[in-house]
Amino acid sequence: MVKGLIQVYTGDGKGKTTAALGLALRAAGRNMKVLIVQFMKKWDYGELHSVKLIQNITLETFGTKEFIHKGKVKKIDYEEAEKAFSFGVEG
Repeated sequence: MVKGLIQVYTGDGKGKTTAALGLALRAAGRNMKVLIVQFMKKWDYGELHSVKLIQNITLETFGTKEFIHKGKVKKIDYEEAEKAFSFGVEG
């Protein structure tokens, strides 16, 4: 069994996607398989189109296009978060 590495990037502000993509590119360059699971990122980002073209990187997005505001989490947000988590675990 091959061991993998899970990294989680959370929080407000910029840099999470950039950090994840940078590490993914490094790993793919070493012929490693990479799975990126994004939650709350259903927007159309050019860099995500590019990364989908790289053979060893799989990218899956979950969530809606709406922001989730503290104290106003909807049922669909919980459902999408569960889908993202399950997909990442099963990877």
